[in-house]
Amino acid sequence: MSVLSGSDIRRLLKNSPPLVEGWLNLDEQVQANGFDLTLREVAAMQSGGTIAVSNNERVLADLSPLAFGADGFIELTPGVYMVTYNEIVHLPKNIMALGRPRSSLLRCGVNLGTAVWDAGYEGRSQSLLTVHNPRGFRVQQNARITQLVFMELTGDSEGYNGVYQGENI
Repeated sequence: MSVLSGSDIRRLLKNSPPLVEGWLNLDEQVQANGFDLTLREVAAMQSGGTIAVSNNERVLADLSPLAFGADGFIELTPGVYMVTYNEIVHLPKNIMALGRPRSSLLRCGVNLGTAVWDAGYEGRSQSLLTVHNPRGFRVQQNARITQLVFMELTGDSEGYNGVYQGENI
C-alpha cells in the first residue's frame, strides 16, 4: 500500500470519472499528501439513532440543516453536527481514503469524525463535526475542513456496495 502524492492526485483528477469532482479551488485543495474537502452544509442532530447486528434495524439520526448567515458564516455552539462536503469522490477499486481534520480545526477546539472511504465508493460524503471549544466555533461555507489521504491498495478490491453508494449526489 502506498499513499498518493499531490501529483498522483492531479493525474487521477483527469480520469473519467475524476478521483474528485466539484472542487472549488484546485490549487488550494490539492496538498502534498492529500486533497482538502470543503464545507457545503451543516446540520444539527434532531433524534437518536440505532445500530444493530442487522442493517435492517439501523436507524439514522434525523438531521435539521442550519443556515449560514448573509456573510457566509455560521456560529456553532459546543456539540455535534453532521457536515456535508461540496466535493464528490469517485474511488477506483484499487484506491481507498482516510479523512483527517485540518490542523487549524483542531487548533480551534474542533474535531471531525470520519469513516473509511472504501475502494469503489462514489458519493458526496458526510462527517461528524464536534465543537469541543466551550466558546463555540465560527466557520464559513466552502471552507476547507478535511484532508483526504488516498492509499493505493496492493490489488483491486470488489469495491464498496453498501447503502451509502452514490449518497448526496
